[in-house]
Amino acid sequence: MHPIITKVTNRIIERSRPTRQDYLARMTTLKEQSPHRSTLSCGNLAHGFAACSQQDKDTLKFMNKANVAIVSAYNDMLSAHQPYQTFPDVIREAARGMGSVAQFAGGTPAMCDGVTQGQPGMELSLFSRDTIAMSTAVALSHNMFDATLLLGICDKIVPGLLIGSLSFGYLPTILVPAGPMPSGLPNKEKQRIRQLYAEGKIGRDELLEAESKSYHSPGTCTFYGTANSNQLLVEVMGLHLPGSAFVNPGTPLRDSLTRAATEQVIKLSRPHGGDLGLADMVDEKAIVNALVALLVTGGSTNHTIHWIAIARAAGIIIDWNDYSELSSVVPSMTRIYPNGQEDINAFHEAGGTPFLIRELLEGGYLHNDVQTVVGQGLERYTQMPEMEGERLVWNPAVEKSLAPDVLSSADEPFAPDGGLKVLDGNLGRGVIKVSAVAPEHHVIEAPAVVFNEQNELKAAFDAGDLDKDCVVVVRFQGPKANGMPELHKLTPYLGVLQDRGFKVALVTDGRMSGASGKVPAAIHVYPEALDDGPLARVHNGDLIRLDAVKGTLSIELTDQELAAREPEKADINSYHHGFGRELFGWLRRSASNPEQGASFFWNHES
Repeated sequence: MHPIITKVTNRIIERSRPTRQDYLARMTTLKEQSPHRSTLSCGNLAHGFAACSQQDKDTLKFMNKANVAIVSAYNDMLSAHQPYQTFPDVIREAARGMGSVAQFAGGTPAMCDGVTQGQPGMELSLFSRDTIAMSTAVALSHNMFDATLLLGICDKIVPGLLIGSLSFGYLPTILVPAGPMPSGLPNKEKQRIRQLYAEGKIGRDELLEAESKSYHSPGTCTFYGTANSNQLLVEVMGLHLPGSAFVNPGTPLRDSLTRAATEQVIKLSRPHGGDLGLADMVDEKAIVNALVALLVTGGSTNHTIHWIAIARAAGIIIDWNDYSELSSVVPSMTRIYPNGQEDINAFHEAGGTPFLIRELLEGGYLHNDVQTVVGQGLERYTQMPEMEGERLVWNPAVEKSLAPDVLSSADEPFAPDGGLKVLDGNLGRGVIKVSAVAPEHHVIEAPAVVFNEQNELKAAFDAGDLDKDCVVVVRFQGPKANGMPELHKLTPYLGVLQDRGFKVALVTDGRMSGASGKVPAAIHVYPEALDDGPLARVHNGDLIRLDAVKGTLSIELTDQELAAREPEKADINSYHHGFGRELFGWLRRSASNPEQGASFFWNHES
């Protein structure tokens, strides 16, 4: 193992010892009775299988057969989740083939950040993660189940499903992906058209036509944002079947993998002699493996929040210093849009996750002494699933990348580090992803242009007020202010300014999404402006320096000068009503800071 990865892992193990031991003790207590149906009264059990077929009722009356919980984030509107409509029937059939039963235990909400970007609904997005976690807990609360299949893909959905399931970590659990849509309009062309629209050079009809050619069918969006980062990280943690993350929906291979996941989770269940649950698989080493996978692929910055929350659900404490130290030594091995021009399908065809895992194992970047849903170690995850006639088989990953411009080897990476930096300074603490940022933009020093609301930026852009070197500060976007929305809608405007030759950067207490791109952006900055953070004291024209090389974020004022200023008191009442936002007030008020997962489950004071 690389010594830095060993060092960070040992630090996490030691830091987490009390909370991890407490979590595992709770899981051991919950596992003592199994299957849990045996604790139900006759009336309880009758309610639990009243709607089942007679065959399934007869099976569930006996405690030596598994009952699999299906928890799904299916809905028709999300292209990534629409394929899940047919999965429960496939799963039920596969379960019956094993002499077991599968019941649809519950559905969770699933919102699309692509639909809500720049809209009021985006202010519910971050907190939908913890709502999904609670929905998952409700679905699994009936003590009817011996194993769990989680059907979810996108942004907050996979983290929420995992957080909720970790409260039932004594149950074996497999995540079942649905796969990305086929490739559409090339990403470079989509980016070009978006910037033309931002400049007013084309109209809405032309923009909509381009977007519709990009997002055009069932399946996950094909750029490497939070959704596809979810899938890759979960696979590297050993919670998918090997090589299953990026198989397109609606194919025989996809259906075979879903059936195989059902059969495998039943084999892991207590009635079939299994003894390991999700809690045994999501340990400190698996979490470190996920972080390494995130960093070597330039994955979503959202996971500097979400994987902290997932880890805490398993009693594991990680922080941004862990990310930064790992990032300093792991190589950058992929170029997937927005870090390159090709998409996730090109990555998969080049060798995909199995090739990546093999390279990382051989380079000493991944822990191999981990439990996975297919056994001890990650060797099975260096194999790619294929159909041989009607039979599902796994074959070794390709020896060399089939597209070296998309997927490199560990020996010849695109960059020697993972491109994620922690920023500290008198403006607060935040993170920046520079894997898609040209080196000449890693250090920006320019006067501040301050906005308290993201839509103000477009008006300033249209008026020409941003045609200059500037650090754009968009504040009052943190978890407590308005739920920490993604500000991806700002990307085309900032990209145009950069293309015009101006030095430009973004500083915000909000998020910038899994599509963080070529413009340097200090994001997740805390203390947030609403919490009397330094961002609330920035004035237009203040000189700000964002230095991704040294890891600093500072304003050219002394601490005394900054403290002497009266903080801005923005009117944020408009954020708190309409589109259901009034229902989420208690989540905003109790949210922890981003480095603690921006969650009300593990608030600093609790």
